[in-house]
Amino acid sequence: MIVDAPLVHLITGVEWRAALAAGSVTPPSLLIEGFIHLSLPQQVAVPANRLFAGRDDVLLLVVAPDRLGGEVRWEPGAPTDPTSMRFPHLYGPLPAAAVTSVMPYRPAPGGAYRAPEALPATADPGARAMAFDRSLVERRAAALVPVTGGVAALDPRVRHSHEHNSLWLTGDVAAATIIADADRVLAGCEHRRVVLDRPPPAELGWDVQELRVMVLDPGAPTPSGPPGVRVVPVVHEVAARLWEPMWRRDLPGVTDEVLEHLHRREGIADAHLQIVNLAVLDDLEEASVPLASAQLRVDGATAAIEAVMTAPQARRHGYGHAVVGDAIRRAREARCDVVFLVAAADDWPRGWYERLGFADIGGRWEATRVMAP
Repeated sequence: MIVDAPLVHLITGVEWRAALAAGSVTPPSLLIEGFIHLSLPQQVAVPANRLFAGRDDVLLLVVAPDRLGGEVRWEPGAPTDPTSMRFPHLYGPLPAAAVTSVMPYRPAPGGAYRAPEALPATADPGARAMAFDRSLVERRAAALVPVTGGVAALDPRVRHSHEHNSLWLTGDVAAATIIADADRVLAGCEHRRVVLDRPPPAELGWDVQELRVMVLDPGAPTPSGPPGVRVVPVVHEVAARLWEPMWRRDLPGVTDEVLEHLHRREGIADAHLQIVNLAVLDDLEEASVPLASAQLRVDGATAAIEAVMTAPQARRHGYGHAVVGDAIRRAREARCDVVFLVAAADDWPRGWYERLGFADIGGRWEATRVMAP
């Protein structure tokens, strides 16, 4: 049987992070049975209810069939599965680069898994890029709370991080409802933040920023920095030597406790996908301060570039080109066919990214409010 539709594989978050590091998914079934269990999206609830009942840490790997190196055979499932149902079995490892999206998969109310809705198409770069950040938000959250039109992701470990404590909404939601839900679920935070797929209602009255999601043209050349400029991977403590002055500049009155939370949040994302911090250093000494940095996040065949920064005194030297180019090179070497970033709609870097080969594929909006002390 040959299908053009995506296949899916059930896996836990811990197993997927290990697979990213190894480059492929190799579950025990590959050794014991000789194959990896896959499903069509409309089939996957059957093995999910059998194998993962009562769990909420399950992920769906969306797999492009044409990226699989091993043979796929359509065979019966477990003895308790419907006798007429045939499942795709992959006779070989599942390459991480065959995974085009990673989606949280949770039971419906009542505890049973159902067929997933609206998975990003493997050949749709825009859908994959748009789904990436929300997937990460939900996977790394300490708690998820349903709200009108979406979900609230919470993490009291870093309650000062807007990124980790916010509402993600789809569709039209009234301003009064947004405010009531945000006040209810973010009561322990000193901010309110909501991310929307359309402009928020004018009556909300919060600070609003339009963000544009930009996907790299696969045919665009890899940017390069000036000759002799070296980009190196660094631990986040080194990258933070550049981030912290930027935070202090952009967040007037920021406290040490807030900075501690902003530092602490970095390890949370790394537990769910591959993160590489890249930097141009002024020297290679232990206390070196980056002149420029960027962060690459790899999740199968989709990669995001984040936190592109250049120290004010080091601008106009091509260091930004160097770090972004190195991130693109590494993503391509990992066989990521979708590389994207998010830029403020009204800020100059958006035009710079366009010149590097990134194309605008859609937007989202952030509305924030800082609560009075």
